[in-house]
Amino acid sequence: MDRNLALELVRVTEGAAMAAARLMGRDDKVAADRAAVESMRRSLSFVDMDGVVRIGEGEKDRAPMLPIGERVGNGNPPRVDVAVDPIDGTRLVARGLPGGIATVAVAEEGSLLQTHCAYMEKLVVGPRARGTIDLREPIARNLTRIAEAEGRHVADLTVVVLDRPRHDALLAEIRAAGARVKLITDGDVAGGVMAALPDRSGIDVLAGIGGAPEAVLTACAVKCIGGDMQCRFWPRDPDERRMVEEEGFDPDRVLDLDALCSGRDIFFAATGITDGEMLTGVRYAGHEVRTSSVVMRSYSGTIRWTESVHDLRRLRQRPAVALPPP
Repeated sequence: MDRNLALELVRVTEGAAMAAARLMGRDDKVAADRAAVESMRRSLSFVDMDGVVRIGEGEKDRAPMLPIGERVGNGNPPRVDVAVDPIDGTRLVARGLPGGIATVAVAEEGSLLQTHCAYMEKLVVGPRARGTIDLREPIARNLTRIAEAEGRHVADLTVVVLDRPRHDALLAEIRAAGARVKLITDGDVAGGVMAALPDRSGIDVLAGIGGAPEAVLTACAVKCIGGDMQCRFWPRDPDERRMVEEEGFDPDRVLDLDALCSGRDIFFAATGITDGEMLTGVRYAGHEVRTSSVVMRSYSGTIRWTESVHDLRRLRQRPAVALPPP
């Protein structure tokens, strides 16, 4: 790919964020998700690419979605795989809580892992700890190696974990090892990206079980950043385990970063919907809208943090952007 698609993708996430942010705090997850999905679908149709959605959010919770297999882009080269999450943290947006983002990633055709399994166990770290993690070993041993690579003590590390009953044992192990814990209610794409950017976020590790679509999206960002990540399927029942096997995967195998995303030219973009530690949420002021985004490309290792000002009067005249009325 001879151009930076991420600069086009950020327009997609900006539009989705602006569409969803209008519904912030209205306690309607479906409406917020639908607004983001419709905006993202329309904006993607104007991007110069021939893409297929390999990872689409919405299957596990029957939400509005861009389904796996949907073709996106205007049909021109390059041929690419696409991973989308129009809202990472739908409940956060619906309740007006911090941390909701809109995100999309693109990589070479055939390079993104594709599965219908809903959940994966994950471990994410930043560049300095790359090569130190092993999901097959206890979290305490991983934390010791991560701390050594960082030149710090385990007690200095902050581990972000989704606040779920399934993580009670994991949390007990992390606390017993002496590390600090940051619990999040939703949004583990943002959590994983922040763990890969410890100098900016203050978070050093993401651990625990979260969505499989979010795992692949996170892997795209982690690869751009130069961090490290391992995952393992987490089937919820024998039927789901059998489905993973029928997809050609070993459910017990630990997947490294290349297994999740084998591409070498990967693009990732995310825009804040509600205020968070990584990105500021959408700000409305009459006809002016402000957004905060991050844009990455693995080929160059470039990470751009952008603050944009949009004129709604002009945007409403553009077919590539779908915005709800005020």
